[in-house]
Amino acid sequence: MITLKNVVKRYGRHHYGLNEVTFQIYPGEFVFLTGPSGAGKTTLLRLLFREETATSGDVSVAGHRLNEMPLREVPVLRRKLGVVFQDFKLVQDMTVFENVAFVLKILGASRNEQRQRSWRALKMVGLQHRLTSFPRQLSGGEQQRVAIARALANDPLLLLADEPTGNLDPELSQEIMALFERINRQGTTVFVATHDRSLMSQMRKRVIGLEKGSLAFDEPAPSVNRPMTT
Repeated sequence: MITLKNVVKRYGRHHYGLNEVTFQIYPGEFVFLTGPSGAGKTTLLRLLFREETATSGDVSVAGHRLNEMPLREVPVLRRKLGVVFQDFKLVQDMTVFENVAFVLKILGASRNEQRQRSWRALKMVGLQHRLTSFPRQLSGGEQQRVAIARALANDPLLLLADEPTGNLDPELSQEIMALFERINRQGTTVFVATHDRSLMSQMRKRVIGLEKGSLAFDEPAPSVNRPMTT
């Protein structure tokens, strides 16, 4: 689903956002990306949905080689992705339903398809009863769930999330992670950037770590201990 090979992202002559980063994520995996502030997490995610391009190296997502991709093909890539941001990025003068349906409208879905997919996505996150509410009328956790519903509305192959629990308390953070895990069990590959080590420890998933733009570690998911049979 994701392949990075010797990826470098340089800003100016001497500042590296990423430096020779190589790893693969396979379809159906749930993987965390971690590291201190400034490690390169957001830079990496921006490369994956083609907000930026690498200075050198190869980036492939869902069968697309991103460095060689012309701008006209970027929408084709993004139809396969769902992206969740820390600051939600909801349109304040749109209702919950309109926020979710807006992405589908941009992608050219019919009105009937917009209604069906938006309803299904909001039901998945437990907010089908807040269709006509505005973002300012929602709690922080509810706003984040609307953002997740928006990311899921187009049935993405890959869900990217940048610090999705950064503004939430521990209980709400666990609820959001449980939702991501349910999405993953349904077949969507999930890649989450976070600095919350306790949350990662509870989830027991593969963890990729960055430090100063370089790959610091790649820890596989802990194996599940099963009782011995006789």
